[in-house]
Amino acid sequence: MTKKIRGAVSGLAAAAMTALLAAAPAQAQFAKPEDAVKYRKASFTVMAQHFGRIGAMVNGRAPFDAKAAADNAAVVEYMSKLPWAAFGEGTDTGETKARPDIWKENDKFKAAAQKMQDEVAKLNATAKGGNLDQIKASFGAAAQTCKACHDEYRNK
Repeated sequence: MTKKIRGAVSGLAAAAMTALLAAAPAQAQFAKPEDAVKYRKASFTVMAQHFGRIGAMVNGRAPFDAKAAADNAAVVEYMSKLPWAAFGEGTDTGETKARPDIWKENDKFKAAAQKMQDEVAKLNATAKGGNLDQIKASFGAAAQTCKACHDEYRNK
């Protein structure tokens, strides 16, 4: 087999594997339900840390740094995509504050998650512009989506 053909076959195999993995259920990526719970908690923790850094700036508890705001908003947007695959069946018990309504009203929960991701994407776009007043408005809208979901789906 020539190098060119081997390269094409390898590339095709990699593409097929990627397609298979993408088609696999999201839950399959976790060996145990506890792993999914740990994953989503870690995702939310990292997201909250970076969101809080922006919050400190918009609320005057930290000096405004446009680059830091943009960098943190980019992390928040990226992280906002991660926890949702970890809300599969069997992940409603153990060390979690997740309410059973997440699984009973899953479409509503997914819509709330998407709304948060949309607002966080807007925050990221706004933060790239470096205007504190605009960042404040976007931050407030994103924070409201977090609060709404916590109020509805998270035990205190």
